[in-house]
Amino acid sequence: MTVVSLAAELVLLTRDASGGSRLGSAHLTPGVGGALLLELALAERVEVSGRKVIARDTRPVGDSPTDAALARIATERARTPKAWVNLLGKAGRQPVLDQLVGAGILRAHHDKVLLVFPRTRYPDAHGTPSPAEADALRRIRAAVTGTGEVPARTAALCALVGAVGFDRKVFGDLPRGQVRARMKEIGEGAWAADAVRRAIAEVQAAVMAGIVASTTASTAATTS
Repeated sequence: MTVVSLAAELVLLTRDASGGSRLGSAHLTPGVGGALLLELALAERVEVSGRKVIARDTRPVGDSPTDAALARIATERARTPKAWVNLLGKAGRQPVLDQLVGAGILRAHHDKVLLVFPRTRYPDAHGTPSPAEADALRRIRAAVTGTGEVPARTAALCALVGAVGFDRKVFGDLPRGQVRARMKEIGEGAWAADAVRRAIAEVQAAVMAGIVASTTASTAATTS
């Protein structure tokens, strides 16, 4: 099975049957940015220090969108997690989709809305969910329905799913109180080094703040 990044897993999980996103851009963009940051934190390439994201190791991790994110963090001025999730999400969302197409996991389907407006959707390349998507779904459901500690990557993916508000859909068949309690337990568990746990908490908060800011700005533009 092809191993994909957290950002790719988030994109795969949040698509609908036609290959569109079940999340609006206001949610998915900071979600992808947060996933890129968490990938780097798990690889011990970045850390959050004094409320800013700092590059601690500039060696590539071997994933093109993630390495591009690391290069920006290492060469540009220090920013907060909230600033980075939006910048990296805007720059990284399309490269993640292109990467999934190149890997043969998705295919690009071009059409037009109302026969006028171009649109690209990304359905499964072979008509059924890929092993990568199935594995991501299996891991997060096993984490939420199980007990005890979970692997760091799975805990990070759970945090992303919760931050973008997708937990209500992916765990819709489970009691809401149970899901919230278990997600909180996973977030507070001793499953990773303290620096990684802090980074995940900071990025999760930054993604949620980015969604609120984007949604507020969109609403203001619509009503003005």
